[in-house]
Amino acid sequence: MGSKDWKNKAFLLTKKRIMKKSLAELIGTFSLVFFGCGAAGISGISATGPAGIGLLGISFAFGLTVVVMAYAIGPISGCHINPAITVSMLVAGKIRTGEALGYIIAQFVGATLAAGVLYLIESGAPGFMMKEWALGANGWGPGYLAAYNATSAFIAEAVLTFLFLLVIFKTTAKWGNSSMAGLAIGFTLVLIHLVAIPITGTSVNPARSFGPAVFAGGLAMQQLWLFIVAPILGGVLAALVWKGVFEDAVVA
Repeated sequence: MGSKDWKNKAFLLTKKRIMKKSLAELIGTFSLVFFGCGAAGISGISATGPAGIGLLGISFAFGLTVVVMAYAIGPISGCHINPAITVSMLVAGKIRTGEALGYIIAQFVGATLAAGVLYLIESGAPGFMMKEWALGANGWGPGYLAAYNATSAFIAEAVLTFLFLLVIFKTTAKWGNSSMAGLAIGFTLVLIHLVAIPITGTSVNPARSFGPAVFAGGLAMQQLWLFIVAPILGGVLAALVWKGVFEDAVVA
């Protein structure tokens, strides 16, 4: 077999590997939006059950989904299920550009599919109406939860994503406790939701915001820019801090 044949074979194997990893990311992101936003839009409403699951229940729905997916697809793709994480890993040199692009496309597709399925389910309820910020969409300002302004929303999303990524970098580092990484990352997301739900509904994930906004339209779509820019900014800053300060820091 000539060198050209070997190169073609290597290219096909790489392409197949990226496709498998991207599919895992699609399924993981679908699950995050379906369970998390489903909990917010269905179980989080008291009229649908004895009392609704409330802020704590919604927070755990997002966090526990990450825990489950970390152990389910983590060995395949690393379980980013979040473009902010993928971009941060790219900046930190932990993923290649082609692979990162495949991940990000899959994440947005998975989130959109999940929002579509949620729409089909929720539209079956009596008197269903697509209100502003429907399907668990993120937002801010008058009419959205505690009505925080755009500045508060941006700061919260950027800072919380920054802290989230630092936890991810530390727990997945070669000197971290990899067997417990999924739990640490998932429970960090629970904590993030406990703080940020009243402010923005909690994104820290551009794909998670994109899927519901596509179907909700209106203000959710108009405000989507913040939930793309702020998490990615927070993630990039975390990558730079990790590479520049903490990557080689090991407690003796």
